[in-house]
Amino acid sequence: MKRLFFLITAMLPLTVMAQGSFWNSKDAYLGQKRPLDTPYVFADKMLIPDSGIALGRSAFSQDGKEYYYCNAQGWFGGARPKVRYFKYKAGKWQGPFTLDQGYSSPTFSIDQRTMYLAGGRGDGKHAFVYAIHRQGEGWSQPQVSLMASFGLYEFMPTKSGTFYLGSNGRQGNARNYQDYDFCSLVINKGDTIVKSLGTEINTPGFDGDFYVAPDESYMIVSYKEKPDYECELGISFRRKDGSWPAPINLGPLINDGDAHRWGEYVTPDGKYLIYTKGTSPKDCRLYWVRFDTLKKRLQAVL
Repeated sequence: MKRLFFLITAMLPLTVMAQGSFWNSKDAYLGQKRPLDTPYVFADKMLIPDSGIALGRSAFSQDGKEYYYCNAQGWFGGARPKVRYFKYKAGKWQGPFTLDQGYSSPTFSIDQRTMYLAGGRGDGKHAFVYAIHRQGEGWSQPQVSLMASFGLYEFMPTKSGTFYLGSNGRQGNARNYQDYDFCSLVINKGDTIVKSLGTEINTPGFDGDFYVAPDESYMIVSYKEKPDYECELGISFRRKDGSWPAPINLGPLINDGDAHRWGEYVTPDGKYLIYTKGTSPKDCRLYWVRFDTLKKRLQAVL
C-alpha cells in the first residue's frame, strides 16, 4: 500500500504538468485566438457548421481536451436543444458530435465522472436534473439525478458538496420565475434543503443565471434584469462569514448595452469567462474574455 501511495504521489506532478502544458498550447480552447479585456465571439462557425445557434452554459473537461455546449434552433419553446461536443484526439479537435438530444446546460461534477444536464422529459409536477456517467471513452444514457417538488433552474456542484441553483424554494408557484433567488442546496439523508443566498446578492425579480466557483469563493451572476430579460453580468465575492454581497459590475466592455447575457462559465484554468449574449436569436453567440486579470482588478477595489 505504501508503494502504491508513493507511485500515485510521484505521478501527480506529471499529471498536473501534462494538463498545464495543453492549456498553454496553441490547440487549447478549440485552437481559438485568445481574447484580452474586450470580449469577442468564441469559435462561432466551428460550433455551428450547419444550423441553429450556440447558447447557454458550456463546459471544458479538466484537462481541456473535451468541450461541451448547447445547440438549439431558438431561445424558447420548440427550440429542440441538444448537447454537442468536440474532443481533442490524434493531434486535432474532432467534432462537433451530438451527445444527447433534448438537453442543455452541460455541467461537470467535481470528479469529472458525471455530467449534469437540464431538460429531458418532465411530468408537469416536478423539476428534474439529469445525469450521465462516463463509460470508457463515452457516456451512459441520461438518468434522473434529482427530482424536486420545488422550482429549480440551473444546477452547479462545488467541492464542499453543496449545490447552487436558482429556485423559489418551497414558496409559491414553481413556474413564477420572478420569485426565484440564487440558492444553495444540500442533500442530507435523502432530504433536500434549499436556502436563499440572501437579500444582498438577490433582487426582487428573477435570479437564476450564474456560475459559482468550485471553491465557492465567487459567483458570476446575471443581474439588473429588465422586464424583457435583458441584463448585465456582475461578480460577488463570498465573505469569510459565508454571506454573499451585492454583485460588482464586470464593466462596460462586457456590459456594452442592452442584451440578454447568461450561461456564465469560467474555464478550469481560471483564465477565461465564456457566456452567451444576444438581443435576439439572430445575433445570439457565445462570447469569451480574459477573466483572471479582470477578477484581480475587481478584488483590488474591495
